[in-house]
Amino acid sequence: MEEPIVIAAAILLDRDGRMLTVRKRGTVEFMQPGGKIDPGETPVQALARELIEEIGVTLPDLSQVSDHGVFRAPAAHQPGRTVEAHVFAFGHDRPVGVSGEIEELAWVDPHAPADLPLAALTRDFMLPLARSLRRER
Repeated sequence: MEEPIVIAAAILLDRDGRMLTVRKRGTVEFMQPGGKIDPGETPVQALARELIEEIGVTLPDLSQVSDHGVFRAPAAHQPGRTVEAHVFAFGHDRPVGVSGEIEELAWVDPHAPADLPLAALTRDFMLPLARSLRRER
């Protein structure tokens, strides 16, 4: 059995409690911004790097970022593989851009994500987590 793909992922919530999702170039499913953790990086360091590369967002002061643990799900774009995601959440109300490997973004109501095709990790873990975070805001 192959090792899981280890990533850091962000749940970004705007003032209205919507969660940011992104779609990578050449793919169909929307997911959280973030990406693979490089050797020698901590999950937070990887997340900070990926957010700048993908959507031009600087990770806020760590006191404003909550660590929600590690979740496993089938990998969205690598059949037969598992993704292991270190998940962090924070509020974000500034403009977000599309860059790097990201082709499209969508702000999603966690209670009604419309008909967007969602990665298993987003659908099964991030939406429920975003719903609970939305109640806390």
